[in-house]
Amino acid sequence: MRGDEARPSAIEAAGEAYLNYALAERGLARNTVEAYARDLADFSTFAARRGVTEPGAVRRSTLTLYLLALRRRGLAPSTVARRLAAIRGWTAFQLREGQIADDPALDLSPSRRARRLPVVLTVDEVERILSQPRGKEPAALRDRAILELLYAAGLRVSELVALDAGDVQLSMEYVRCVGKGSKERIVPIGSQAVGAIRDYLVLARPALAGRRARTALFLNRRGGRLTRQGVWAVLKGHAAQAGIRKPLSPHTLRHSFATHLLDGGADLRAVQEMLGHASIVTTQIYTHLTRSRLRDAYRRAHPRDQMSVGRTVP
Repeated sequence: MRGDEARPSAIEAAGEAYLNYALAERGLARNTVEAYARDLADFSTFAARRGVTEPGAVRRSTLTLYLLALRRRGLAPSTVARRLAAIRGWTAFQLREGQIADDPALDLSPSRRARRLPVVLTVDEVERILSQPRGKEPAALRDRAILELLYAAGLRVSELVALDAGDVQLSMEYVRCVGKGSKERIVPIGSQAVGAIRDYLVLARPALAGRRARTALFLNRRGGRLTRQGVWAVLKGHAAQAGIRKPLSPHTLRHSFATHLLDGGADLRAVQEMLGHASIVTTQIYTHLTRSRLRDAYRRAHPRDQMSVGRTVP
């Protein structure tokens, strides 16, 4: 967990062992393991300043003070929660390996804060963005396919850019992707996305690839695999052309995908499976969004609610 050549402390060495276990045996995604490595390195530094250099010396009070320090730094609740998840995994591993007698992180949780609801586009706003890439130029056909697929399948941007051409089955109308934890899932896609991807594969991708054999589905202008930053640029450019002023990212289309499905009556478990969420609790945030939208519609439209506007209580 430390990049210098000094001999690592026992707590750092224990962290390295856990990270190797998480990658090789638990099958956590490499990006997750790299984030956990940074999290555990930060905790090791905090603990060392307090003279804690052995796994067995970590107490619940050590962890509580660390969480307080993270909040004082102004870190986002999601970052604090991830760091605690890294520590929990590490302490559970130490207990399993017999390095500690009790788990100091057992039942420890960050303070609960109000969870911010994600930004979601209306159906009309999505349609306006998807209609922006026009013409038969390779970049326009590619952009249309990207936007249609993001919204049709609710993919994470990392999943989208990792797709190879063989991962889309247009005749069967589905896409195969690998999500967090290297878990594979099959997601259906509709006719609009199928048509946009087919046009891209036939009319645009060969021009972008040139004479080189490429496995990546989406290519940049130089024929290489499109990056996450490239997808961001595609979305932001077309959203600006559509006059959308909301803060956007590719994840906004994923949020919109889930919310619009639930608005249309889709089963929560089916949406969970399509999103690739390990826990349905994560998917339930979209039911909160749907309920919030229903309340707003009620307040705007119900005559009894309208009658109460501006009314004073005698």
